[in-house]
Amino acid sequence: MWLQDRDLKRHIAHVRQADNAHQALRAHLGQVGEIASRLASKLDLANAGALIGLMHDFGKYSQAFQRYIRSATGRIDADADDFVDAKALKGKIDHSSAGAQWVYQQLAGLGNAGRATGLGELCGQILALCIASHHSGLIDCLAIRGDQAFQQRMRKTEEKTFLQECISAADRDITEKAQALAGVELIRELAAAIQRVADFSSYPKDLSKLSYFNLGFLVRFLFSCLIDADRLDSAEFEDPRKRNERLGRQGIPDWQVAMNRLEARLSAFPLGNEVDGLRRDISNWCYQRASDAQGIYTLTVPTGGGKTYASLRYALRHACMHKLERIIYIIPYTSIIEQNAEVIRDAVEQVGDARPWVLEHHSNLEPEKQTWRTKLVSENWDAPIVLTTMVQFLEALFDGGTRSVRRLHQLANSVLIFDEIQTLPVNCVHLFCNALNFLTTHAKTTAVLCTATQPLLNQLKAPEKGQLYIPDSNELVQDKYK
Repeated sequence: MWLQDRDLKRHIAHVRQADNAHQALRAHLGQVGEIASRLASKLDLANAGALIGLMHDFGKYSQAFQRYIRSATGRIDADADDFVDAKALKGKIDHSSAGAQWVYQQLAGLGNAGRATGLGELCGQILALCIASHHSGLIDCLAIRGDQAFQQRMRKTEEKTFLQECISAADRDITEKAQALAGVELIRELAAAIQRVADFSSYPKDLSKLSYFNLGFLVRFLFSCLIDADRLDSAEFEDPRKRNERLGRQGIPDWQVAMNRLEARLSAFPLGNEVDGLRRDISNWCYQRASDAQGIYTLTVPTGGGKTYASLRYALRHACMHKLERIIYIIPYTSIIEQNAEVIRDAVEQVGDARPWVLEHHSNLEPEKQTWRTKLVSENWDAPIVLTTMVQFLEALFDGGTRSVRRLHQLANSVLIFDEIQTLPVNCVHLFCNALNFLTTHAKTTAVLCTATQPLLNQLKAPEKGQLYIPDSNELVQDKYK
């Protein structure tokens, strides 16, 4: 952990509302870099995550920002020459462009370093875009009217970004760490990821639409890591309890405990009729198929076929065998979420658990039933089993701003269970398919599409725009049970 600087004359990142204590800028940058690195390692981009975290608030080293935050918090007397009108300046001091410019210049300047990639310019653009966008949401690099907002940010003058001033004022360990990260190794790391998700052998010409989508989604994934890391560290400084809560949730859940509880519950169910027997067979088949490789699967079961328990058995065993971090149920209706959440809680939670297994995240939650812990994990879906709506899921994938995107990286290393997948909005079909293909191909994610009537998402009319990759063998239930 990066230690807090006790010298009040040093650079400040934040000031805590409760007691007016300050967080040193070097501490904030270092800790965000560490968290973002860990999150980005899901796509083997630990160095890229570390660099964008380390440089995201680099502009706060400027005198303009330091005068602003010190004036706002009473550290500069109102009669002093350095005092400024903080209310008038709120949100007007650019502290994200300096770090973006520094990263862009460093990586683009490497060019064809080592003749390994020739992608220095592109790598610089990707990381700089994440940094420059971390307050607004991802910048629209080329607007409909032709405005090139990203290039305008990179060309912003010293008088507006304070880049050289920040370089001179920055803590030495921050600049040394940044220099060590911003090299050929990072370009190779990022270029390898780009090549994995898109065919860039002909870059910058003749790229397919899907290659461009995957590149954009890779950028959004990195952006998600930065946003969550920044929000986590800022919140944990404001309320130190949140740090202990986060550290207590790190690592892979003990899925075997949940599996044992579920199996004990199911074993007590009587087989009263033929339907009960069919439900048992469907459940057992899903349990057996849970040992299969990761990918996209279908679970085609008639209404009343017991798919809640069957999919839960599959998900728990699959997560256990593949060492996955969470299970996320995506459900179209809040009423179904509430029903399924109650069923799953009864199956896997017990009195005395250190933390709840199940998180509901939807608009119908009663405020009086929410605690600071449930609100905390709802912000980024940091729970073993999450139940949410298709709307929330699509917003994590594609919404603007910064609120929803911080949840995107949590979809990696996960099992996604889509209930009633036939209700997917038609105008989202290609985007949904492309995102799910990315996650299941590159982010160690497994998806199960549950319904009584499967939509043909692997046989769309315009496959060049994107459709799912689902082999026929990936139906979890044998034909005789459909």
